Amino acid sequence: MGRVERHLSTSRIISIGFTALILLGTLLLALPVSTRDGEGACFSDALFTSVSAVCVTGLVVRDTASYWSGFGQAVLLVLIQIGGMGVVTAVVALFALTGRRVSLKQRAAVQEALSAHAASGIVRLAGSIICAALVIELTGAAVMAPVFCGRYGLRAGLWYSLFHAVSAFCNAGFDLMGREGEFSSLTAFAAQPVVNLTIMGLIVTGGIGFLTWEDVRRHRGHLRRYSMQSKVILAVTGLLIGLSALYFFSLEFTDLPLGERVLLSLFQAVTPRTAGFNTADQAALSGTGRALTIALMLTGGAPGSTAGGMKVTTLGLLAATAWAVFHRREHTCLFGRRAEDGAVRAAATVMTMYLTLFLLGGAVISRAEGLDLETCLFETASAIGTVGLSLGITPGLGALSRGILIFLMFFGRVGGLTLIFAALSGQGRERLLPVEKLTIG
Repeated sequence: MGRVERHLSTSRIISIGFTALILLGTLLLALPVSTRDGEGACFSDALFTSVSAVCVTGLVVRDTASYWSGFGQAVLLVLIQIGGMGVVTAVVALFALTGRRVSLKQRAAVQEALSAHAASGIVRLAGSIICAALVIELTGAAVMAPVFCGRYGLRAGLWYSLFHAVSAFCNAGFDLMGREGEFSSLTAFAAQPVVNLTIMGLIVTGGIGFLTWEDVRRHRGHLRRYSMQSKVILAVTGLLIGLSALYFFSLEFTDLPLGERVLLSLFQAVTPRTAGFNTADQAALSGTGRALTIALMLTGGAPGSTAGGMKVTTLGLLAATAWAVFHRREHTCLFGRRAEDGAVRAAATVMTMYLTLFLLGGAVISRAEGLDLETCLFETASAIGTVGLSLGITPGLGALSRGILIFLMFFGRVGGLTLIFAALSGQGRERLLPVEKLTIG
């Protein structure tokens, strides 16, 4: 960042930062030392895996444990960590720690990346976020270490604990469970409460957003003092997890023992938001269960978090807008506050973009690969929601289909509006035109 950044918008800085990290990750993963066979990954596999790691998705074309070497896995872990924190946030925090001056443009870029309301104190906030994230990840690793060390030995167990803690907190979904069976994720631990509860806790903590943490830290149990955004995030997140878990418990995992049934139901409700680990076979779910999972994947987590998707604030705001329309009210209100009209327009735009790309991408892949549409829509929802859950078709997809998933992962992590703002040159003049009524519905 230097002279060039003065001519770039914050949206372009964020987009370029993610792109540069992806390219660097691709080069590193293509090195012979990155794979177990010593030959290095082909460009297609390296690019797809790098995009998936930086965009904290978890869709893979090669099993992480059996294909990538220790060096390759370490590269993936670093890509996941930086991608989850946000490239610009990580760079600015590094600048602050090393005493380098942080420019106003860099501060504005971090503000946009974190969805913060003001740039004041943003560098300090970025530093505290990085420190808090590391503490949370290390705590999660320490909790899971006895389980993994007991199963895989001390050295492997510690590495597995750290890798999965970072991957879960960053909502990435990458795992090292290939030694239990290729692409098996956490199915071998479906009935293990320590691993299940720790992974779920890390996913939710990373997915509710850094600003929500700050609200919780400052106001603790005084919920009335929380910002409207934090209230919406916590309320919608709680509702989605609770109602989804109730559905999976009541209708999907009915033939299992009670303890395992509870864990599976909770995990299946949490992981689509947008982590990508799985303890249940996704292909074994009913059509309704897969449809619910697709809806959860598209919704995603909170703004300014490690999660992707449309975001829970988009869903909450549009639901509140519908409620206002039903009651013939002029304004959208949430928790005793009125939402900005611009936010409602942005939410409608974001949902339109996500649904259009999700459906169009699934249709193209279905046509190109000769696969049924439902299966392809599951993969495109997983990609654009940066989730990583799969019905098993991703490793066998052709170049066109992989390219579509790469674009959707990038779109889902960087953000639809950020990419649109980066692509457009600037704000054009808006002419005041005559008003004419348009009938809706």
